[in-house]
Amino acid sequence: MAPIAVGDAIPDGTLAYFDDQDQLQKVSIHSLAAGKKVVLFAVPGAFTPTCSLKHVPGFIEKEEELKSKGVDEILCISVNDPFVMKAWAKTYPETKNVKFLADGSATYTHALGLELDLSEKGLGVRSRRFALLVDDLKVKIANIESGGEFTVSGAEDILKAL
Repeated sequence: MAPIAVGDAIPDGTLAYFDDQDQLQKVSIHSLAAGKKVVLFAVPGAFTPTCSLKHVPGFIEKEEELKSKGVDEILCISVNDPFVMKAWAKTYPETKNVKFLADGSATYTHALGLELDLSEKGLGVRSRRFALLVDDLKVKIANIESGGEFTVSGAEDILKAL
């Protein structure tokens, strides 16, 4: 399957998260993104070095600036279970706007065509690192990394394009 690209509509899919009352919730991507401007970014794994020290902190640091430029939602997706995503989100108490969403079986990642097989490293199928700017379900920007790189999918890269 070809990776999602500029001009494509994002597929719908169901992801999981824990709400403020610590209840497990399932949510459709379309319910979060329809009629809104959304940044959808993904990392290969929670608690991994580049993801934890650079990618996520960049979006947290820039969340107010992104909001000021019309971004309604900032969604972080990882191929991890919702319990891991909840624990990872708690390591960023300063965030107000980044939602941490679990794609436990990589189903949504596969629907985007952005899976990355890291089986040789003992990690199984994960997501490629990417950042999409989506406006009313249509991809406006698709910054997709090669391999384990982190060169085009940061918050700064999205801000430059807004």
